[in-house]
Amino acid sequence: NAVVVEARIPRIHPWGVSNWCIHKELGTFLLLGWSANRLVNGALKVTFCAYRPWIRDPRIIPYGNSMTTATGYSFPSGHTMNAATVYGGGALRKDLPKSARIGLGLLVVLVAFSRNFLGVHTPQDVIVGGIAGVLVMWGVLKLTGWIEKNPGKDWIIMCAGIALAVAIAVYASMKSYPVDFDADGKLIVDGAKMARDTFKAIGWCAGVLTGWFLERRFVRFSTDVSFGKRLARGVIGLISYYAVSLVLVSLITNTLAAPAGLIIGCFIQMFYVVFLFPWCIKHFEKAEPSAE
Repeated sequence: NAVVVEARIPRIHPWGVSNWCIHKELGTFLLLGWSANRLVNGALKVTFCAYRPWIRDPRIIPYGNSMTTATGYSFPSGHTMNAATVYGGGALRKDLPKSARIGLGLLVVLVAFSRNFLGVHTPQDVIVGGIAGVLVMWGVLKLTGWIEKNPGKDWIIMCAGIALAVAIAVYASMKSYPVDFDADGKLIVDGAKMARDTFKAIGWCAGVLTGWFLERRFVRFSTDVSFGKRLARGVIGLISYYAVSLVLVSLITNTLAAPAGLIIGCFIQMFYVVFLFPWCIKHFEKAEPSAE
């Protein structure tokens, strides 16, 4: 039941909106980087199996209700890696103004500091998380540059990325995990749940990479449109994305058992963002009567 509830909650993808209506190339870069980030973070967490700071040292007292909201393994910090992916990825781009890049870099530092300040991560968690996130985005930046020079080889990236996601999920499912209990007799971290979380990465990565490949080959929509069209895309896209996540994904996760429900639900979320909605944009705007 916990798995079903988790999968019902839609994730906001502002970089997906960027892909639709602000800057297609930047949005695609962030989506690909976010997918790679989820793979790397998941693999590191299930490999090191590091407990939260207050479990390792009872002298650490987290702020507020952080002990109940910060779940799973601690190393590396997922929030810091996410910030390094989105904000750090932007900071790496030389086509953005220098002031914007500095501001984005500062946001990464602030997010990392906040996780340490709240007591939910150690300095090692956030430092490694930040470095890993930036390295992932640096690799994606180089990879997208290579694809632009070799456009016919995008299928290699799609297949390799999906295969890597599957390999990490299989690894997470087969490895052993620590079995330690708290004072109330509850399992500190459920290794089986951590393994199931890696199946989400299969769905997300497969959705992003398959949608990216198909959009490149068959849609090729553009963000070089009027402000009015961009605004309409953003509003309709967000509403429809939440409808897909709340209705269709919930139906799938309630009908199918894990991991199939997780994989298919996460696939649909990202495939809609990267391919289906851009496809709808292209065909709807193409069918609009031209202004006289």
